[in-house]
Amino acid sequence: MSRRLAEVARKVGVSEATVSRVLNDKPGVSEPTRRAVLTALDVLGYERPTKLRGERPRLVGLVLPELANPIFPAFAEVVGGALAQNGYTPVLCTQTAGSISEADYIDLLLQQQVSGVVFAGGLYTQEAGSHEHYEKLRDVKLPTVVVSAPVDGLGFSAVSCDDAVATQLAVRHLVQLGHTKIGFVLGPKDHVPSRRKFEAAERELARAGLEFEPSRVMRSHYSLESGQAAATRLLQTGVTGIVCASDPLALGVIRAVRRAGLRVPQDVSVVGYDDSALMGCVEPPLTTVRQPIEPMGRMVMELLTQQIAGETIPPEEFLFEPELVVRSSTGPAPTD
Repeated sequence: MSRRLAEVARKVGVSEATVSRVLNDKPGVSEPTRRAVLTALDVLGYERPTKLRGERPRLVGLVLPELANPIFPAFAEVVGGALAQNGYTPVLCTQTAGSISEADYIDLLLQQQVSGVVFAGGLYTQEAGSHEHYEKLRDVKLPTVVVSAPVDGLGFSAVSCDDAVATQLAVRHLVQLGHTKIGFVLGPKDHVPSRRKFEAAERELARAGLEFEPSRVMRSHYSLESGQAAATRLLQTGVTGIVCASDPLALGVIRAVRRAGLRVPQDVSVVGYDDSALMGCVEPPLTTVRQPIEPMGRMVMELLTQQIAGETIPPEEFLFEPELVVRSSTGPAPTD
């Protein structure tokens, strides 16, 4: 018993007396501390006292911002399958307009006593977003992994595709095809992955001896309609190649090009990002930068299970190399 008290106390960062009060259901312990102690018991493999036991399913929260972008269902399939193979049941939490917030989902998952949480594309990628709700997970030391580049100081392990390399591949491809007027459709300015893409675009254009034009960078939400609206303005700058921060954005760009009476790729080449489902089946098939979803998913599972087993994992970011997939949406720059 004393060994268990000491181990749980170290895990949570409280005294053994506090752990004892929780196990004996005594007053004088805050609710966050109480939850942290009970979570630590589960994570370390100790049985709860009978009166505190209840039903303890092996659940892992999988929090996604949406399902409209095909990359998120693809990621959910990879991680969900890995969870099932390891004896865990994924609890899918998807946000839609007007639905419950990410913070609400965290409260619900804590109430369900989940063994861990995996986030993909959440508020942690936005510098201006609300991050207070992540403190609850840190307070109870719940195993947590995030996918996509997080803000500084988040405190969780992260698995990301290298956004800088992705932009480098896309820009070099267009430069090799003779394009000198290259535009970009990126996410909001406070979005960390988009900031990395923006900075890489500046570097790569400079390396190619091309002038970086701020007017050729459009900020957008991640949807086909937003991509179309951004490209409609971008085409007015005379670009012949457009690099997009997602495949749905790229499809919106292609629609805008056609609405302007132009052709892809004869007049404007378009590069997407993700290589999500069916991008090889659209017309024209989309040149895009592929995220290595399967190895990223395996890393997510490895980091999560290590934490559940009680290992201390430093809050590092693990970067994965993307791959350029060349299809028919890019071609030689048009001649004047």
